[in-house]
Amino acid sequence: MSGGPGKLGKPKKVRSFWKELPILVIIALALALLIKTFLVQAFSIPSDSMQNTLQRGDRVLVDKLTPWFGSEPQRGEVVVFHDPGGWLGETQTSNSGPVAEGIQKALSFIGLMPSAEEKDLIKRVIAVGGDTVSCKRGGKVVVNGKPLDEPYIFPGNTPCDEKPFGPIKVPEGRIWVMGDHRQDSLDSRYHQNLNNGTVSVDDVVGRAFVVAWPIDRWSTLPVPSTFDQPGLGAAAAVAPSAVGLAGALPIVLWRRRRLIAKVRAEAEARPDRLTADC
Repeated sequence: MSGGPGKLGKPKKVRSFWKELPILVIIALALALLIKTFLVQAFSIPSDSMQNTLQRGDRVLVDKLTPWFGSEPQRGEVVVFHDPGGWLGETQTSNSGPVAEGIQKALSFIGLMPSAEEKDLIKRVIAVGGDTVSCKRGGKVVVNGKPLDEPYIFPGNTPCDEKPFGPIKVPEGRIWVMGDHRQDSLDSRYHQNLNNGTVSVDDVVGRAFVVAWPIDRWSTLPVPSTFDQPGLGAAAAVAPSAVGLAGALPIVLWRRRRLIAKVRAEAEARPDRLTADC
């Protein structure tokens, strides 16, 4: 009889943990690589140029997902970007031995350690495409005519006394970046011989949004309120608004004329209908 005790199949043999371990490791590595490539990547802070916001040796997590959806860097964000060309100069390669080198390459491949070969920098976005930025000795950084109060600057530093600049018009698709430790940051101010010191948004890896390590330094990296002041983005926003209004006005007027003509036509036709019905 089908389904009877004699027809029961043999119970499946459960794989041992040691046989499943390689599969689990491969899946974990694949997920880690996927996360590093498309979602989040850890970066190590190699210098003091972002003090006190970031300290040398901090590990930050960088959002790599939003740029895939067309999001571009915004004023006030802390971003990681590839060297636009000569910003880092000649970097010395450390000779840590083949074993340590191999381990670092393997961990950096899956995003658990920064790569020794990658030339990336981390700075704060001060101005974006369409903005005009400047700073005079003894004054504040000015964006689109609005002076910035910058509480994140390293204590004792001035906004730009050691390297005044501008006014500089930032081209579309580029950003102007500065370190929070102004007197220890070779940022956009020092590379004006190349694209006026601006960085292409295509070179931006992503936005640093949290300090993940060490534990006692854990904190988020929000946009400072100085970048929310009214009118700061007016120069970039007025033109599209004006274009939109200019384009919408003729359509509104045309629809209004049509509506008036329709009402008049119906009013003229109504007495005829009444006479015919009578």
